[in-house]
Amino acid sequence: MAATAEPVAVLGVGTMGHGMVDSALRAGFAVIVWDRHPEATAVLGDRGAEVAETAAEAAGRAGIVVTMVPDADAVMSVARDQGMLAALAPGAIWVQMSTIGLAGTDRVEALVRSERPDITLLDAPVSGSKDPAEQGHLIIFASGPEEARRRVAPLFDALGQRTLWVGPAGAGTRLKLVNNTWLAFTNEAVAASVALARRLGLDVSTVAEAIGDGPLISGWQAAKLQRIARGEFAAQFALSLALKDVHLAQQALGDDRFAVLDCLADEWQRIVDQGLGDQDLTVVTRELEQQEGSR
Repeated sequence: MAATAEPVAVLGVGTMGHGMVDSALRAGFAVIVWDRHPEATAVLGDRGAEVAETAAEAAGRAGIVVTMVPDADAVMSVARDQGMLAALAPGAIWVQMSTIGLAGTDRVEALVRSERPDITLLDAPVSGSKDPAEQGHLIIFASGPEEARRRVAPLFDALGQRTLWVGPAGAGTRLKLVNNTWLAFTNEAVAASVALARRLGLDVSTVAEAIGDGPLISGWQAAKLQRIARGEFAAQFALSLALKDVHLAQQALGDDRFAVLDCLADEWQRIVDQGLGDQDLTVVTRELEQQEGSR
């Protein structure tokens, strides 16, 4: 399908970027990859991606450039310090897919306006974690100029099962904050309920069987319940990154914040401070269970 499409550069090939590159390669795209940690690109090179030595080199060779890095400071560093923005060809599309919040997106938009008004910026964060990224099943919250949609549609179709165009740049980030706040409380429902069940002497399998086919559980929660039952907490979505997104939602609310969101953030921060931030966000379950023995 994409054999004649313009090359795509992906800058940042951690858990999410790696899976997205796999999906793009599978769809036939010519993909150029770069990461600040060169070892992260080795496997992708073996799978057919071209490995660039610098972000500027990758950006200069592609008509569409995707950034997928941890936070706003990393995005700005790639754009300015690593030379990505200056290397973009006139008319190129920068698809900013990292979750960086409202202030971070404002910084990126201001940078493009002041330094590269001749390129197009799309704000397009995604919903999904490791497995959906690898399977091309992400949901993309796309925002930006309507005239760019046709050019990026083949790429978005390769990366996601669905693309929602939600308005001008910045609208995608707003929807992502809502999405990840929903996710945070969805995870907390699983964690607290499982911890309560175990304190009451019930097995996770019993809870899963009772709730499994009913209207109260999503597919995501059902899958997480099964992983918790097996004691699997390897990161699909690391708790530290999930907490970062909760902080972004708090920042967006300003001084008029939700008390329940603050409580969740405080709880997760305590767990991250114990060195568990690189575990899956479901590790909250384990910590809530252990609280019983500390009382």
